[in-house]
Amino acid sequence: MTKVLIALTGVTIWNLKGGEKHPTGFWVEEFAVPDRIFREAGFDITIATPGGVTPTGDELSLAVAMNNNDEAKVAELRAYLNSSKDNLTAAIPLESVNSADYDVIFVPGGHGPMEDLATNDDIARIYAETLDDSSKVVASLCHGPASFSSATRDGEWLFKGRRITAFLDEEEDQAGFADRAPWLLESRLREYGADFVAGPAWGSHVVVDGNLVTGQNPASAEEAANEVLKLVAQLA
Repeated sequence: MTKVLIALTGVTIWNLKGGEKHPTGFWVEEFAVPDRIFREAGFDITIATPGGVTPTGDELSLAVAMNNNDEAKVAELRAYLNSSKDNLTAAIPLESVNSADYDVIFVPGGHGPMEDLATNDDIARIYAETLDDSSKVVASLCHGPASFSSATRDGEWLFKGRRITAFLDEEEDQAGFADRAPWLLESRLREYGADFVAGPAWGSHVVVDGNLVTGQNPASAEEAANEVLKLVAQLA
């Protein structure tokens, strides 16, 4: 059975410029859609967070305005979140994760990863242990690739030269956070040496580079999860 580690942010606050504290968490669609797809495929899923705290869904991600004014979609996402309470409460500490136990490492976004996973030594360790293993899949969505930030080996960024996408600076600007964010994800990934591949703002856009799958934004959740399924099938 394919074993998947879903690493979620554990924070509820994103510290912005000027001391502003913005409520955050994981972006519900980016967790719910892949989680459902993986479970329907028969995958065994473990959820992990820094410290093993119960992760929190970002209420902004359940706002109708953030979901193309689709009330039915929001109701479906909220229902899935409610049905996942026991799984989320059972989150294990990232510190205890043995990467050898998992075939897929999947990191959803939301602004939370900008706060904690971007500097987390354990997610960096997990990447160092899995990214170069062609039998494993590493995948991340939207702001999830903030977790790539501290992944280095011998002073070299592990993702240097890899084709990657993530939440665009343009999208951050349109979302109203670009001028308040301590740093911008696209800019950081480019600065660190990623071969960053941008798609149209807010549309589904997924980049596959070997065993690495990245999705640009929440709209990319389904496509990214399906690309993970394809890779798992190829590697089986």
